[in-house]
Amino acid sequence: MTASILDGNALAATVRAEIAQGASALIAQGVTPCLAVLLVGDNPASAVYVRNKVAACEKAGVRSLKFEYASDVAAETVFDKIAELNADPSVHGILVQLPLPKHFDENKVLEAISPAKDVDGFHAENFGLLLQGRKSFYPCTPWGVMKMLESANVPLKGAEAVVIGRSNIVGKPMAVMLLSQGATVTVCHSQTKDLAFHTRRADIVVAAVGKPKFLTGDMIKPGAVVIDVGINRLQDGPDAGKLCGDVDFDSAKEVASLITPVPGGVGPMTITMLLANTLESARRAAASR
Repeated sequence: MTASILDGNALAATVRAEIAQGASALIAQGVTPCLAVLLVGDNPASAVYVRNKVAACEKAGVRSLKFEYASDVAAETVFDKIAELNADPSVHGILVQLPLPKHFDENKVLEAISPAKDVDGFHAENFGLLLQGRKSFYPCTPWGVMKMLESANVPLKGAEAVVIGRSNIVGKPMAVMLLSQGATVTVCHSQTKDLAFHTRRADIVVAAVGKPKFLTGDMIKPGAVVIDVGINRLQDGPDAGKLCGDVDFDSAKEVASLITPVPGGVGPMTITMLLANTLESARRAAASR
């Protein structure tokens, strides 16, 4: 068996075209969807992510604002900008690119963003709504994964799903989203005693652990759906410098029925759902005028 590829680029293009249509309709009503992005420090990966997000906004008809700060900027300066953006009715989404320099309390920064403009879905209020099964801004990466599973008609009701990783950004909300669709979910992490025991019985495995090629083919149930959230840059060997996921793609594709590549899998959908959240926020703003 060789797995079929779940192409995130293709799905993202389709969804972004729909977002562009929605943005155009709002602009005709006098409301231009707008995302403000704050980048603090000189992390090269963060700079790339922000650049990709700004470019995606432009293509989808979403206005973008970018605010860049040195790594030693006073925290109060960033909090003041967030407060300013919260109060600006022309701004519908606010994103602070993580990670932040060590002198920042990331939780406090995320909580400073208005829940109504929290298009990353990280605010405690939105996360609480997600846990309760109520409408909220969903965290973009797990929401993108759910869209990918939906597009491939992967059955979730009654499925055994294993999520590797328990971060607030991916692992925890991913588990909640799968649970809400009727899957039986196991969350594995660094303290899990026998990871392979769990992954070998899973119909769906979502790897979000941040370790290159961590999940190998012998850890996967034949015919399973494998979703690779990780993005890592190899440090050694002939492939040094190349990107790879948390899944050992070459061995896993020989066992799985469906698999996401890295790059070109979950990554494009993360940015796509950020645009979707921004559009939804703008729609809410337009409806309340």
